[in-house]
Amino acid sequence: MRRTGRAKFRKSIKGAGGARLWYTKEALPMKECISREAALAALKTYNKEPFHILHGLTVEGVMRWYANELGYGEDADFWATVGLLHDIDFEMWPEQHCRKAPELLKKAGCSDELIHAVCSHGYGLCCDVEPTHEMEKVLFAADELTGLVGAAARMRPSKSVMDMEVSSLKKKYKDKKFAAGCSRDVINTGAERLGWTIEELMEKTILAMRSCEESVNKEMETLA
Repeated sequence: MRRTGRAKFRKSIKGAGGARLWYTKEALPMKECISREAALAALKTYNKEPFHILHGLTVEGVMRWYANELGYGEDADFWATVGLLHDIDFEMWPEQHCRKAPELLKKAGCSDELIHAVCSHGYGLCCDVEPTHEMEKVLFAADELTGLVGAAARMRPSKSVMDMEVSSLKKKYKDKKFAAGCSRDVINTGAERLGWTIEELMEKTILAMRSCEESVNKEMETLA
């Protein structure tokens, strides 16, 4: 079934600290994507380093969570596939990131819509494809932050995001030497594009990573 119109909805979720987080969203037409099996095969064709596969799986899970929690559940597979494939070209063609991707994604059978979404996370950094849809803005903001959250989790005794709170993440965020490769400017810009505070973006992304941590770890074990 295809959704039509642009009706606005309000919904909330329970944050990591217990507070209610509210969202307004627009209903947009459902998007088509290749199968999960095909997407994963494409990712593994051009990415052999476990870290890059881990990142793809993590962003896949994060984007699925955001789709469901922001009211785009019918498009969750599309959001997740964009997350899984967003760095498809980075390992082999880092100097052509988000410019080599369209060729690889078309070869895998991806739609122009999905290709635009993937490339938009490099806006202002390595390409001029601007994130316009809420999903693209989420990817732009959350992609970089997942790296920071993951690095912070590895420093915890639990090695997990399950017991991470925003307050501890903010300390790492303010330390520019910690996970220096995770651009604070990109994270800030991403939050601004969504109309969220940094704290809101952090809380949502921690919850998103909690939702997929176990499944991602299990899938990574099969690669060992």
